[in-house]
Amino acid sequence: MWKGKSRLLSYAVLLVAGAAIALIVSHTAASPSGALWTEGPAPAPATTPWVNVAKTDTAAVVNISTRQVVKTPNPLQGVPPEMRDFFKQFFGTQPPSRVAESLGSGFIVRADGYIVTNNHVVDGATEIKVKLADGRTFPAQVIGRDKQTDLALLKIDASNLPVLPFGNSDALQVGQPVAAIGNPFGLQGTVTTGIVSAKGRVIGEGPYDNFIQTDASINPGNSGGPLVNSSGEVIGINTAIFSQSGGSMGIGFAIPVNLAKSILPQLQAQGHVTRGWLGVSIQPVTPELATALQLPKDQGALVGQVLPHSPAQKAGVQPGDVIVQYAGHAIERASDLPLLVAETPIGQPAALQILRNGKSLTLTAQIAALPAQQPVAAAPSREQLGLTVQPLTPQLAQAAGVQGVTTGLVVTDVQDGSAAADAGIQPGDVITQVNRKPVTSVADLRQALQGEKAGAATLFQIHRKDATLFVGIEMPRAPQG
Repeated sequence: MWKGKSRLLSYAVLLVAGAAIALIVSHTAASPSGALWTEGPAPAPATTPWVNVAKTDTAAVVNISTRQVVKTPNPLQGVPPEMRDFFKQFFGTQPPSRVAESLGSGFIVRADGYIVTNNHVVDGATEIKVKLADGRTFPAQVIGRDKQTDLALLKIDASNLPVLPFGNSDALQVGQPVAAIGNPFGLQGTVTTGIVSAKGRVIGEGPYDNFIQTDASINPGNSGGPLVNSSGEVIGINTAIFSQSGGSMGIGFAIPVNLAKSILPQLQAQGHVTRGWLGVSIQPVTPELATALQLPKDQGALVGQVLPHSPAQKAGVQPGDVIVQYAGHAIERASDLPLLVAETPIGQPAALQILRNGKSLTLTAQIAALPAQQPVAAAPSREQLGLTVQPLTPQLAQAAGVQGVTTGLVVTDVQDGSAAADAGIQPGDVITQVNRKPVTSVADLRQALQGEKAGAATLFQIHRKDATLFVGIEMPRAPQG
């Protein structure tokens, strides 16, 4: 009985196997190439938003290459005079120099050859070349640049170029998809996607920090390239990353395009930016300060210092005032105020709503131009110290209560959580030495910090009131881009 069923099962298996072989043979015979399979129909062209963005926007993104002559330190510097003749035979007498090359990105904003990029991409360059997506290469001229916002405007001699439209960065939502386009590691026309991770990020670049944070991969070479939305509109200019390896870790930063909208026309017209000036040093309002100052909430900009003859002083602003509204705009964070003041037209009155001793007052300040001799940010971007300083004057020394000091840099602001804040630096301190070398200008401070490595302890001599102090500041790791 079981034997007969076994035979029937064997026949069935043979029939199925035979049918399968016949099917393979028939397909093989039908295939002109003799392959064991046939190709299916061609897929329909993809129509996702990012495919369309990649097709259109990459045509207006450019590669920027620069050359710069860099002088290396004199090898005989620091060698005692009586020993210099001995060392000259090994090192020579003239400081050697080398040619440094770098790559960055940019994008075309006008068909007649205007290109936006980062200031740090072209800073110090003796030669700039722009390579278009179609392979053509042009020498570029710097029309204007602004170190404070890290923006630069270039011009090439070309016409009928594709351009990228500007969007509205104020309308961005956290979680919104975005794409970064550029030349990471020199690979031209690379598109990476991600989302807006945060808005209004302050990363220690200066008083106008207001970055878009994204997890779209931004690597060295992406600097100056566009961050675009799904409609292909520029909503940011890629400028920096936080990285411990030199590559993307999913934390990238872009300059909001709405900030660039107010900067670029000035760069085109005059090559630099003229900013509004109120004349106060400010600090954030902490919960503890809010309680001590009888404030309803920990918001606003606490005035630590009012500069003599400034618009703020003329308007009646006093140290200890908390500015909660400027020209109709609420001041949620202290960092909101410098951005609003900087964008105010020179000579325009601005209403200040302040809280003083628990009472609300409204003052009017006539905004002046930021004096060129008063730099608003001192630390080089690579050091990220979180300091705002300006050269000491007799009036500033008097306002800070510093005695017996005539030169140095007075600290007007210290960013919360920065290396300077962690070391105990306070607004009103006067920096007179760095690593035992006098500093009297912003250039001196930049030079003193230039060779410091991340993690190194740098010695600052400061004067606070009538005391002289030494403070060690650990150099933090800087964002890259």
